[in-house]
Amino acid sequence: MGNPADLVCDFVNTYDVESATDSIPSPAALTAWLAKRDLIGPADAADETDLGTAVDLRESLRAALRHNHDRDQEAAAPRSFPGLALRVTLAETGPVLEPVASGITGGLARIVAAVMDTRAEGMWPRLKVCTESTCQWAFIDSSKNRSRSWCSMKVCGNRTKTRAYRARRQTETQSRHL
Repeated sequence: MGNPADLVCDFVNTYDVESATDSIPSPAALTAWLAKRDLIGPADAADETDLGTAVDLRESLRAALRHNHDRDQEAAAPRSFPGLALRVTLAETGPVLEPVASGITGGLARIVAAVMDTRAEGMWPRLKVCTESTCQWAFIDSSKNRSRSWCSMKVCGNRTKTRAYRARRQTETQSRHL
């Protein structure tokens, strides 16, 4: 499965807000996405209900990551996914969370387990979405003080700062003409 934080970001980023493109627009695409990450078996196939659950999970995670920027903002509404149940298994390496179900539901539950692993590793507060409203790309904040706001300073940071600069200049220009 790889790095749990990367998996969570990768899953959230299956929907690109800026271009309004979804890389899991169908049950077949969801099946392919989960299979590529070894989260399901070769015989597993998603249906419309699975796709709906995946989209709900993805957008709930996006809202939760948005909350990681500023604890003072309104928290995302609590959301539970009872169909994505996990159990604790005591393995040789220690306790692990594993899906109760198999198939597509189990694959989605593995993403939930990755969320919990990310939290256990102390990485959860570092998972964020870009504060640029047209972007919302999920990323891992690797800054020392956990203050990164944009997925990319070159793109989204520059857009935001340019907009703020132009707004200040317009205000200054309007003030001089009064």
